[in-house]
Amino acid sequence: MVLPAQTEVFICGAGPAGLALAIGLSLKGVPFVLCDKLAEGQNTSRAAVVHARTLERLETVGASAPLVAAGNPVPTFAVCAGDRRLLTIDLSGLETAYPYGLILPQDRTEAILRDRLAELGGAVSWRHAVVGLVRTDAGATVGVRSDDGAVREVRARFVIGTDGFHSTVRDAADIPFAHGTYAQSFILGDVEGHWPLPPDVIQLYLDAAGLMVAAPFGPGHLRIVATCDEALEHPSLDALNAVAAARGPKGARFERLIWSSRFRVHHGVAARYRDGPFLLAGDAAHVHSPAGGQGMNTGIQDALRLAELLAETIRDGRPDALDAYERERRPVAEGVVRMTDRMTRIASLTGPLSAGLRNLALRAVGMSPGIRRTIARQLAELNV
Repeated sequence: MVLPAQTEVFICGAGPAGLALAIGLSLKGVPFVLCDKLAEGQNTSRAAVVHARTLERLETVGASAPLVAAGNPVPTFAVCAGDRRLLTIDLSGLETAYPYGLILPQDRTEAILRDRLAELGGAVSWRHAVVGLVRTDAGATVGVRSDDGAVREVRARFVIGTDGFHSTVRDAADIPFAHGTYAQSFILGDVEGHWPLPPDVIQLYLDAAGLMVAAPFGPGHLRIVATCDEALEHPSLDALNAVAAARGPKGARFERLIWSSRFRVHHGVAARYRDGPFLLAGDAAHVHSPAGGQGMNTGIQDALRLAELLAETIRDGRPDALDAYERERRPVAEGVVRMTDRMTRIASLTGPLSAGLRNLALRAVGMSPGIRRTIARQLAELNV
């Protein structure tokens, strides 16, 4: 794909946030370029849940219906210790058209967003890596290297970093990003096999050895995420079975490994979301624990709001409109970081006394309908 010499908005990174931003700009009639250094979209599932607030926002750009059709709506979140359920959060009573967590592999989510972008006449410029960013009086000049080795320049009024934790745009804008890292690694696996529980509950298992989350894509097809002190880069089927046997329900047995990975988890928020013509969204702006499955959702919501504000600035001639972006979205990210950090630290308690007190507290929380509803709204991000 030949890049134009000039555009209004240059988007660096074609993950969920970048795609959502491009869709939003397409609908507003704002010219953009969307580039990614990868050869094609991701073919691994990483994020696995789309929450109610995200589906509400995606409905405004015509992307919710195909996501719901492709995913598994799960209305219940349960915290367990072995076969004992300590706390049940029911999402089905929430005041939304999407009273559930939609379990869907991220690669499918991205594919559906790309299809929606194509319907609107947009596309991703794959194999185009950003190799230089220079501020100008009119915005910025972006140096882009294609797979033939040639470097071309694109002039843009705004450059948006949706390029993840190691953001090129954030580095070029010299925006600080203080963050912490959890001591334990996380292992992740998409598996098929026998799971003795129905596919309408997301389960968080607490154990002295660590936590485990099981999110069902459908009957016998699950995403497993667990903490681990030491793990191979790609955990084996035997390793995931061992974790499930130690921490999960009786009778769980995985027979096929689709994909696995190991990762470290950081948590923090960029010092600012904008510096002149440079703006950040998604993981470039905030990272946090996977507890609650908030990361991709917060990034998509960032992007859709940013698209609205960019349109007001560019199309409607309101230069102050972008001031609302950080004012609105940064507190959301800070709240998600606090919530997921608290969830991770509580779930990671392993001493007999502290774990026992935690389990008693969770049972007590489960006795309060008001607290359960508050937690449900936080998980669904309906408190935004």
